[in-house]
Amino acid sequence: MAAPRSGVGNPPAERLLVNTTSFQKKTRSKLLSIPGTRHSVQNGQLLVSTGVTSLDYLLGGGIAVGTVLLIEEDRYDSYSRMILKYFLAEGVVCRHELFVAAAQMNPDDILQELPSPILDDVAVHRPVQHPMMSDEPQDSLDAMQIAWRYQNLPKVQSALASSSRFGHYYDVSKVMEAEIRQAAQCHRFYLPEHPSQASPTRSTMLESYSALLKSLQEVIHSRGFGVATSLSKTSNILRIGLHSLGSVMWGDDLCCHDNPTNKHALTTFLYGLRSLLRSSLSIAVVTVPSHLIQDRALMGSITRLCDNAIALESFKGSERETNPLYKDYHGLLHVQQIPHLNCLVSNLPDHKDLAFKLKRKQFSIERLHLPPDLSETVSRVSRGELAGADAVASACGSGSSGNKHLDF
Repeated sequence: MAAPRSGVGNPPAERLLVNTTSFQKKTRSKLLSIPGTRHSVQNGQLLVSTGVTSLDYLLGGGIAVGTVLLIEEDRYDSYSRMILKYFLAEGVVCRHELFVAAAQMNPDDILQELPSPILDDVAVHRPVQHPMMSDEPQDSLDAMQIAWRYQNLPKVQSALASSSRFGHYYDVSKVMEAEIRQAAQCHRFYLPEHPSQASPTRSTMLESYSALLKSLQEVIHSRGFGVATSLSKTSNILRIGLHSLGSVMWGDDLCCHDNPTNKHALTTFLYGLRSLLRSSLSIAVVTVPSHLIQDRALMGSITRLCDNAIALESFKGSERETNPLYKDYHGLLHVQQIPHLNCLVSNLPDHKDLAFKLKRKQFSIERLHLPPDLSETVSRVSRGELAGADAVASACGSGSSGNKHLDF
């Protein structure tokens, strides 16, 4: 029996190699091995958590590596500094390296006030059961506290949360233990410890901003956070926290004059910062006292030079602090800008009316829902007042003009 020809029957090994499919299994990127990171399901961008789960939800799952988050400070810089501490505390827990820069507060003081991480079983958010949904018998009077037209409406979920867990939970009533905090690698930049040096060439950037940008470049290059050097060895993330840029403490006059002399100093620094982060495994959170900047067009330029931008409007010291409509909240949060990264359309939040509250143990962002207007109770009170007014008017002889208030 003749042997089969080549290509008919059992082909040789060379022919098997040629006819193999061109589809190959995609190997996982080395970036997936970095602790505390994950890839976005929308655009595949590498994300890190801010430490506030509700803020991660608003930003599309977290902050993208290589971007800048701008926080417009509230009037007393209480809640904006708290978000910055959340961001740094998440870096400590994930064993990321930190870079903290400040001009007014010593970076060591900021690090000593980081919130303490709590256990997962303590941090589980369980939905609050409405009294109307309970199996226990309720009194008929208590059941009529809500108007009939609101009874059949769906229950509104005010909390912002994702289906997948990302990040950790923290207790703001406790301070992080020194052993956990000291285990993290932290780089500090305190402006009074960096004397200004006269530059031979005149530049639009202030000397304080120039020294800060130079210090950032040294840390990124020396610690191997550049993309080219990070892919060749074990990678890590650098979290950068810059507190209250644009204030007088940094030598800037944006908050002092309508037409400041150093008008383009901060914008020039942000342009250099963003170009530096684009080629490194770094993320920056910058706080700016925007309520003190008079030039709104300049504030718009500062916002556009950042990737993400949120603004905090605190009720402290305003008339809304005593307004019963806002009794459950401590301020409003405005999403000013969401980046377009590797996609044509950004992931905008589904709700624009947002508020934040500081509970006893945690800071959270929720959808703003005002209490229902129980107009039946209001109408009864107003009818009684009008009846009394009509009686007084008729007794005085002024009731001949007729009733001005028609009751339908």
